Amino acid sequence: MGDLDFDFSALLALLALITGLTWALDHWAFKPRRQARNPDAREPLLVEYSRSFFPVIAIVLVLRSFIAEPFRIPSDSMMPTLLDGDFILVNKFTYGVKLPLVSSTIIPVGAPARGDVAVFRYPGFGADDPSRNQRYIKRVIGLPGDTIAVRERRLFINGTAVEIGAVGAYEVKSRTRDYRGFTLLTEDLGDVDHQILLGQPPQFAGGPEGEWTVGPGEYFVMGDNRSNSEDSRVWGIVPERNLVGRAFFIWLSWDRVGGGFEWSRMGETIR
Repeated sequence: MGDLDFDFSALLALLALITGLTWALDHWAFKPRRQARNPDAREPLLVEYSRSFFPVIAIVLVLRSFIAEPFRIPSDSMMPTLLDGDFILVNKFTYGVKLPLVSSTIIPVGAPARGDVAVFRYPGFGADDPSRNQRYIKRVIGLPGDTIAVRERRLFINGTAVEIGAVGAYEVKSRTRDYRGFTLLTEDLGDVDHQILLGQPPQFAGGPEGEWTVGPGEYFVMGDNRSNSEDSRVWGIVPERNLVGRAFFIWLSWDRVGGGFEWSRMGETIR
């Protein structure tokens, strides 16, 4: 499963098409005939519902497709930045205006910066890959032209070790795993200083190691929970066409372990 719940843009588009066509066909074809037979005839219930719901569905579709889209975090891969149960907003405009469903960029606006928390479609291989439309969320580490390496649980960008600093032991237990005893670190990516998690070997190694070259129009991404994240270290580079948007805001958070709202996380900006 992907890191994020699958969005229902396709469902919204289908509902907008059905309600819009129903309303339009009745208005231009059936309504004149109906009123010619009986000026006081009421419109069918299906047409009434379509006329009422079409504007609402269309507005929501436009907002989700071009402005902002909500997602729920269902995994631990971005801890400690994002927790299982966080509800976030994703800016759909920042990486360019894309056509709904096909994701083709029609108006270039900007590109991911190092350190962005980006949402993207899983870079599956081929049209038959069942995961190709799942949404993932990771942090952008490598930009086009970069060389990324992970050696002995340390991250290197273009041959330079990324600066890290110790914070202390992590004391959080998630719905699926006890992370108490994991090491909490700060990581400096230049304009973005954020926190990461590393587990203690051998049970929780830092993840696959190696060296990768990021090509034109591609991005190397990693989860902040470096010991429990499948990312570009596992399934490769993310092409620009797969980008959905930049996560920027936690609008709701639900504690999946203890139950109840996490009031302290609501309203936080995502760095």
